[in-house]
Amino acid sequence: MPDKQRILIVDDDESIAELISLYLTKECFNTKTVKNGEEAILEFSSYKPDLILLDLMLPGMDGYDVCREIRKKSATPIIMLSAKSEVFDRVLGLELGADDYITKPFDSKELVARVKAVLRRFTPAPKEQVYQNSSDKCVEYPDIIINLSNYSVIYYGKSIDMPPKELELLYFLAVHPNQVFNREQLLDHIWGYEYVVDTRTVDVHIKRLREKIKDHEYWGITTVWGIGYKFEIKKTI
Repeated sequence: MPDKQRILIVDDDESIAELISLYLTKECFNTKTVKNGEEAILEFSSYKPDLILLDLMLPGMDGYDVCREIRKKSATPIIMLSAKSEVFDRVLGLELGADDYITKPFDSKELVARVKAVLRRFTPAPKEQVYQNSSDKCVEYPDIIINLSNYSVIYYGKSIDMPPKELELLYFLAVHPNQVFNREQLLDHIWGYEYVVDTRTVDVHIKRLREKIKDHEYWGITTVWGIGYKFEIKKTI
């Protein structure tokens, strides 16, 4: 029997944390709860969670800071929890590397569904297997290999840590070279109708991709002003 997937729950409200733990335990997840950001960083290293549920309003080190610190060393999926529903707060969370954002109060079924959806999209492969088991979900251009089957990106021979949504967006654009997609189309293809997100979410993810993947002499992520984005083939080999 495979090991249960581990969920780290970071929330200073013990009643909410225990309730979330109960929901997820019933769905056969292994959970651990911590009350503040400092504990979250320590437990992240020892517990090695498959996903983090991270409350934003924490005493001391807040959720934004925790997300920032974890993203310096890992692409482990992060779902932010917050009573704040403003677009600014959601966008800031996504800019810092969160994979999803749930507003409190939330429905237990929605929470579990979001956790499962994010985990399905994030199945990292061991680095030594990156070049093996290639499938039709792998696209390759000079100096970059994007593999959706094992969620890996090899850029100039090195593995690039990338949250699931960033990788899916990069892959989608790369398998449709020179085709322009507007923000609404990208939201529909990558996030799906069940996600209530702002179109600026696409801009945030494109910005983060460009910080990690610079334009190549043969290809690049291009902005088509007033329309959207495309993966442009500048010239052929």
